[in-house]
Amino acid sequence: MPDTSRPDTSRPDTSRPEAGVTELHRLALTVAEEGARMAREMREAGVAIADRKTSIADIVTEADRAVETAIRDAIARVRPQDGFLGEETDEAGSASGLTWVVDPIDGTVNYAYGIPAWAVSVAVVEGDPDPATWTGLAGVVVNPSGGETWEAYRGGGARLNGRTLRIAKETELARTLVGTGFGYLPERRMAQARVVTQLLGTVRDIRRAGAASLDICSVAAQRLDAYYEMGLHPWDLAGGTIVALEAGAHVSGLRGAGPGESFYLACNPVIAGPLLDLLIASGAEPLALAED
Repeated sequence: MPDTSRPDTSRPDTSRPEAGVTELHRLALTVAEEGARMAREMREAGVAIADRKTSIADIVTEADRAVETAIRDAIARVRPQDGFLGEETDEAGSASGLTWVVDPIDGTVNYAYGIPAWAVSVAVVEGDPDPATWTGLAGVVVNPSGGETWEAYRGGGARLNGRTLRIAKETELARTLVGTGFGYLPERRMAQARVVTQLLGTVRDIRRAGAASLDICSVAAQRLDAYYEMGLHPWDLAGGTIVALEAGAHVSGLRGAGPGESFYLACNPVIAGPLLDLLIASGAEPLALAED
């Protein structure tokens, strides 16, 4: 029989933030800030395009790969039993039940063009590395161009540069500023554009910044009232989602599903129901992942 006289310390106790989750948060903060410093220095030295993936718009820079490797190595030195899921390197399984989900440069096209809307996103989650089912424990999103660090841990609230974030639950659909993004494949962009066309007649306006992690964090800071997108990968949304949830945002998929690649919504909870209805009426449907 198991020895119940001693506590199980193999996983952090998420019911008590001080007992494990804050340590994960500190590590996430450290590696994200160091990764952002590295990415900024490489950007100042000049951008080298290393590869293209699904289309000519879907690029990878040398910095993407170098930053992810540096973050992965730094985490492994401290927590070798944890899993790793990043955009640029192979997934590593977890022996601890925890997985680090990393986007080394979210908004790579912005980064390549010198547009100051890109970020390094680091999160640690418990459970299978599936956004619809995992439990987010700690998340950090750093935008070095804007001098902004967004961070949160489960049960500990969300902060921007140390300032506590909390969504004021006072808004309506007609005053909703909505952020979104577009996929890389032309046919997907056209379908997404049709949804935007329908939304424009009802909401205040639409914004498209080009970095999902920053858009999600913008919901937490009330710079946006809502952000939705189809086709996000786990590393795009992991860090920002923890920040948004801790700030009081609604986060979900479409038609009762959990958030993930097929559909993702983060918004002020007051407008969640009406906005979901409007998105469906505008032609938004969960993305068929088999198309990727």
